[in-house]
Amino acid sequence: MAVITDALCPFCGCMCDDLMIVTEGNRIIEAKHACKLGAAKIMGHHRIKEPMMRPDKNSNFKEVSYDEAIEAAAQILVKSKRPLLYGWASALCEVHKKGILLAEELGAIIDNTASVCHGPSTLAVHEKGLPTSTLGQIKNRADVVVFWGCNPAQAHPRHMGRYSVFAKGFFSDKGRKMRKIIVVDVRKTDTANVADEYVQVEQGADYMVISALRAILAGQAAVVPDQVGGVTKEQLVKLADTLKTAKFGAIFFGMGLTQSKGRYKNIDNAISLTTELNSFTKFVIMPMRGHYNVTGFGQVCTWETGFATAVDFARGAPYYNPGETASNDVLYRKEVDAAMIIAGDAAAHFPANSVRHLAAIPLVQIDPYWNPTTEIADVVIPTAICGVEVEGTAYRMDGVSLRYRKMIEPTHPTDIEVLERLIERVKEIRGD
Repeated sequence: MAVITDALCPFCGCMCDDLMIVTEGNRIIEAKHACKLGAAKIMGHHRIKEPMMRPDKNSNFKEVSYDEAIEAAAQILVKSKRPLLYGWASALCEVHKKGILLAEELGAIIDNTASVCHGPSTLAVHEKGLPTSTLGQIKNRADVVVFWGCNPAQAHPRHMGRYSVFAKGFFSDKGRKMRKIIVVDVRKTDTANVADEYVQVEQGADYMVISALRAILAGQAAVVPDQVGGVTKEQLVKLADTLKTAKFGAIFFGMGLTQSKGRYKNIDNAISLTTELNSFTKFVIMPMRGHYNVTGFGQVCTWETGFATAVDFARGAPYYNPGETASNDVLYRKEVDAAMIIAGDAAAHFPANSVRHLAAIPLVQIDPYWNPTTEIADVVIPTAICGVEVEGTAYRMDGVSLRYRKMIEPTHPTDIEVLERLIERVKEIRGD
């Protein structure tokens, strides 16, 4: 047996770095300190064993060699007039760079899972910036923590214990006893059950509630009606007072803001609220990013193309216009005639019409795990697990880059190896 200490978890945006991995031979037998979700991924459940292909849409899979699968994938992508490369959130930054090279070679659209998650946050940051911090600063300093439209108890199981609620920090050595926790959501979640105050808003009313809080902070409480979005004026005044009297406050927001009525304008408004709170005290705001390296794709795509996601290379140069070039935009209009899903699961998270179109066109999947996208794919290429069998770089939800070490040797080719072979074969077919 061997023990790897201080290992990084490749599941969610917390990227917990205190794991103890026990290996025997070339097999992980225990992932100590990991949550159930992280442990399941590290232990490698539901792995795809061999490359697979379907002779046609109505046939079952048959196992093939990697050479056959990569050749079929390359042929599908080269023949496509409007290919989509989607996913990337559960892969390392080094994989993202290769993916952007492939998209440029194909003249494809490259998009990541932020399209159905925190893409609106990116648009809001374009307009207002982001008064934020590291998770370490929040752990060490925050005495007021707000969870708005997110439920870390379920989605980020160790977030509260390591960074935001129960963690003991340099200036918060009593942990939970020194913090006031506020949850704002449309329903009472598991996170709300541990909060000091729960504010229940009506579905789609977040923008109005934030605007009311801003008015109260500006000394214009008189213009606020007796009830806003299901929240009484009395509760709003009390909440505003709690926020502005904090020593160090932090707002964490999730898809309850980004994917509800108002979308990116909700985030724009929340960022403005945070900025205005800094006239009274120190306040920061941070998106609760889902997949462990969804933040990393935004970083890599920005420095490679100038844009964070939904980049279209059809014109020979990067073009970006959310609402036009994001995955579901082109799928809804049935523009896409072939797709490659890598390190993401479109079939599980896209609207039904988008999934139907993906099922109707040639679809390549590159992923270590069997998931709903596998069920509609034509070519499936299994790869090594990034962060477990492959080392590399990823960005935590707060934008801090961390380096993953290899825990065991890979049993499949890496994503980088598959993408390099695809790029090489695409160039050969096109005569480049």
